[in-house]
Amino acid sequence: MKTPDKPINETDRINTLRSLKILDTQAEERFDRLTRLAARMFDVPIALVSLIDEDRQWFKSATGLDASETHRDISFCGHAILGDEIFNIPDATQDERFADNPLVTMDPSIRLYVGCPLKAHDGAKMGTLCLIDQKPRELSKEDLQALRDLADMAEQELAASQLATLDDLTMISNRRGFAMLAEKALQMSARNGLPASLIAIDLDKFKQINDQFGHAEGDKALIAFTDILKSTFRESDLYARMGGDEFSVLLTNTTEEQALDSMIRLRNQVNDFNEKSGFQYQLEFSAGICPVDFSNKLDLNSLLEKSDLLMYKNKSSN
Repeated sequence: MKTPDKPINETDRINTLRSLKILDTQAEERFDRLTRLAARMFDVPIALVSLIDEDRQWFKSATGLDASETHRDISFCGHAILGDEIFNIPDATQDERFADNPLVTMDPSIRLYVGCPLKAHDGAKMGTLCLIDQKPRELSKEDLQALRDLADMAEQELAASQLATLDDLTMISNRRGFAMLAEKALQMSARNGLPASLIAIDLDKFKQINDQFGHAEGDKALIAFTDILKSTFRESDLYARMGGDEFSVLLTNTTEEQALDSMIRLRNQVNDFNEKSGFQYQLEFSAGICPVDFSNKLDLNSLLEKSDLLMYKNKSSN
């Protein structure tokens, strides 16, 4: 096993990492959504945002892995930050640097490792967005580019939380965050020939809740509905508050019929909530499902408009 070398700018690099004040902080949706999406896009069991501290690699986000950190001496990411390019190991058992590494010979039994370095504002490499699989495989050039695109988003989140890709109230993606992630997910679906469906959702009679019970109660309704969305859809699905009482959900590898089943589950969940909540009002919603036609040029804004039109059509018919 080869222990990773230290970058020549190690002292400055560590100072920059510490200045971010992110080490040992709680999980955050803005990073977790990236690793969830990466795991689904590339069909890997593990995806990480890993930060290389002085003697350890610490995971700001870990999809598919229970550990929060490992020693730096056995880290793959410690090697990845030594270069500018994606660090790609198709089969760790065939690489003399890693064949006897305990992360290979024991859990999590790494075979494929692909890590894209994450740079800070001064160019220092903080860590990686990485993919791990327990079977050997090769990623295509298109996959590697898609990983780099996701890593760019992770860099932006590291550099400036004020980029505001999360909705402050519900703590799910806002319109900007949804657009960034949905475009990449749609491109990957198109490349792999997988179906996708976009859903527009609007809370009904929301203005009446604000007018009759106050905006604080309206905020409670939005948070409650968001919690129902989280419990209904898969972790890898993309959902966002687009503004006001409007939400969008992108379901990848999902047909229109399967999306309709998801909406039935959502309606049942909302009905169950209304029976038990004790709120002085009922949560109600309208929705429009737009299957993605990959035979036409992908245009997220057009898809959003189509799903909105279908939603308003359904709302007017109720």
